[in-house]
Amino acid sequence: MNITLKIVIGFIAFLHLYIMWFEMFAWTTKGKKVFSSLAKDLFEPTKAMAANQGLYNGFLAAGLIWTFFINTSEWQYNISLFFLSCVAIAGVYGTFTVDKKILFVQTIPALIAILLVLLQ
Repeated sequence: MNITLKIVIGFIAFLHLYIMWFEMFAWTTKGKKVFSSLAKDLFEPTKAMAANQGLYNGFLAAGLIWTFFINTSEWQYNISLFFLSCVAIAGVYGTFTVDKKILFVQTIPALIAILLVLLQ
């Protein structure tokens, strides 16, 4: 795995660790500021749901971080493609259902990383 690809995958993994932290631990505090268009009284009742979503983001990050420790290039290739595809698909879904900004924050970086994996 070349250094450019490692940096891009590391960025995506870090982003999903941040999302995990935000959804699991800061939903009722920072969430109100980030999602200011939502009613403030929605955050406490949706805390468990957000934490569940955060856990999934943590799994995506763990899978991407795992790719740094795989010694077999074929497995590294396959696992990288799998987790990056999961991120890209989640990003496309989020773009259509939550916010168009997700396309730029989550989907496009994952697609760039997928392209880098395929070109190596």
